[in-house]
Amino acid sequence: MKVGIIGASGYGGLELIRLLHNHTEVETIDLFTSSEEGIIFSHKYTHLLNIHDEPLLKIENDRLADFDVVFASTPSGVTSELLPPLIGRGPKLIDLSGDFRLKDPSQYEQWYKKKPAPIHAIEKSVYGLTEWNETAIQHAPLIANPGCYPTAVLLSLLPLLKENLIDATQIVIDAKSGISGAGNKPSQMTHFSETNENTAIYKLHQHQHIPEIEQAINRFADHSSPITFTTHLVPMTRGILATSYAPLNEGTTEKQLIESLQETYKNHPFVRIIKETNKFGTNQVYGSNFCDIHVKVDPRTNRATIVSVIDNLVKGAAGQAIQNMNVQFGFDQITGLQQVPLFI
Repeated sequence: MKVGIIGASGYGGLELIRLLHNHTEVETIDLFTSSEEGIIFSHKYTHLLNIHDEPLLKIENDRLADFDVVFASTPSGVTSELLPPLIGRGPKLIDLSGDFRLKDPSQYEQWYKKKPAPIHAIEKSVYGLTEWNETAIQHAPLIANPGCYPTAVLLSLLPLLKENLIDATQIVIDAKSGISGAGNKPSQMTHFSETNENTAIYKLHQHQHIPEIEQAINRFADHSSPITFTTHLVPMTRGILATSYAPLNEGTTEKQLIESLQETYKNHPFVRIIKETNKFGTNQVYGSNFCDIHVKVDPRTNRATIVSVIDNLVKGAAGQAIQNMNVQFGFDQITGLQQVPLFI
């Protein structure tokens, strides 16, 4: 297979290169840029010396049309203009930005504060939450890869909501992410002096992943209630820990919650249900495409605590994108994604 990557110099793009380099079905990987044409990529990133020593290429639709698949790992607002002309021209398109996730263009404009993609492109896009949308992904010309926070949240909540085991009207989600989730462009928020030895809440009730989570809950679990979702930045490089709180519906037990998760994901290799544990954290999935989920019920409050962890750059971005590519082309989902987590 011939693979093209737009936005290869970002953290998501670098993870695509790392993972695709060991994918048995990928023959070539070409990297495209809008501003650094001709630069030898391994000169920019020394860890890729003797792995990717080719120059960065200029973004041209005719050239991109020759690939089997094109990944776009750019900030939001870029691919909404870049990818629509490529739909139906040959390559499968997998977008890691948020430009095609929301089906309502007015919601995108409201939450992202940017011009939405053309409606015809949005209508052709398929939401790439692999474990829940596999059939549609198989035939999609354009995949909207989910956000990192939504991936962690939705995988842990959707089975319980679909079976009406928890109260959909009272969900509170507390999520924490490493700094890499903000991308590689320096900002005050990601400045070492402001992130080191500090945990900060941000985008309070304004995070762009709120409508994405609500849209997916509505679609896959048939609940339309709004959620309370808060995000925090913690002083680590990778990882997301999402803790969701919800009252149990009448008659629901902890055993039912666990069995629901186990049954839903029994044939899905990257979702692991951790039934019993005294320790649960992001380092158990670091560098891997796993999503680990743990649930406990507090009998005093009749409330469930549902916890999930992912690596935001792998299962939350590049790994899930490659998993979707595997589904599109009929490969085993684990192809190229069998890395053991880097625990230490």
